Amino acid sequence: MQTTHEMRIGDARSLDVEAGRVDLVVTSPPYPMVEMWDDGFAAQDDAIETALEAGDGDAAFEAMHSLLDDVWERVADALCGGGIVAVNVGDATRRIDDEFRLYPNHARIIEALSAAGLTQLPGIIWRKPTNSTAKFMGSGTLPTNAYATLEHEHILLFRKGGTRSFPPNDDDRYASAFFYEERNEWFSDCWEVRGRRQTLDDDDGARERSGAFPLEIPLRLVRMYSVQGDTVLDPFAGTGTTSLAALLEGRSSVGVERDPTLASAFETRSENAPTLSRDIAAERLADHRSFIADNEDNANYEADHYDTRVVTNNERGIRLPTVTDIQRLADDPLRFTASHEPF
Repeated sequence: MQTTHEMRIGDARSLDVEAGRVDLVVTSPPYPMVEMWDDGFAAQDDAIETALEAGDGDAAFEAMHSLLDDVWERVADALCGGGIVAVNVGDATRRIDDEFRLYPNHARIIEALSAAGLTQLPGIIWRKPTNSTAKFMGSGTLPTNAYATLEHEHILLFRKGGTRSFPPNDDDRYASAFFYEERNEWFSDCWEVRGRRQTLDDDDGARERSGAFPLEIPLRLVRMYSVQGDTVLDPFAGTGTTSLAALLEGRSSVGVERDPTLASAFETRSENAPTLSRDIAAERLADHRSFIADNEDNANYEADHYDTRVVTNNERGIRLPTVTDIQRLADDPLRFTASHEPF
């Protein structure tokens, strides 16, 4: 199997992707009203800087989201019927004009994706790792003026139209099945993700500037909502975390990023994909065998391709993908082709 990967430098509001080409969108946009992204938003709309300087948080919040609204409309057009949009976003807390308040980014994006004609599905909250012992902000241990610390982000899930249809016994779909115990963990509405795999060097501060989310999040979403050979889009690609997840899992990808330095990190990260993909596949299989050892009475079937039993008939055809080779095709945009084989 071969997949293609494209990293475009540009503004996602000008996203040019053939209608219906994309099967899954996984993205984490810049978060309105989080200071690290102020300059990026203001560079696209002078009214944002004006509102911030005037202490008008509501106007700045709405102007920032208006920029994102244009992207959500493009995303909806690019998505195939039954395709899924997964948006990772955090709310913001900020003191403006001597007033501390919450800016509910997730709620505003729900409104925008709904207005773009997409249907909301049950979402996921994931708890971010933190080493802080301070669980509040404000007046310390005295009531009543402290504030709870935000330690979670939202994964908003939307679908275009009804569910996707596949041919009976579709090989790609059955090869892309996940293990029973993975399903039970992934389809919970509350995740704790520790970011076990760090694949981004940070010598130039790329992680700080991009706000990159843990690779484990797009890996799960790609497995849950696409099949091998699908195309995954990230209109706010940053350092290419979603594109890397698609590459590792045997999906094609398209990423769009305004900052060329951030986008170029994808090439560096992809160089380790063959080794990383084998490590991930080996870990999944080892975890599954450990689960079966503890649940032998529920293991009713033999897997077709691995020396292990599985719980459900649908798991029998699982083929965990690995990357065998990556070839660069072009510089502008950055384009790659990858070869894959089962683990």
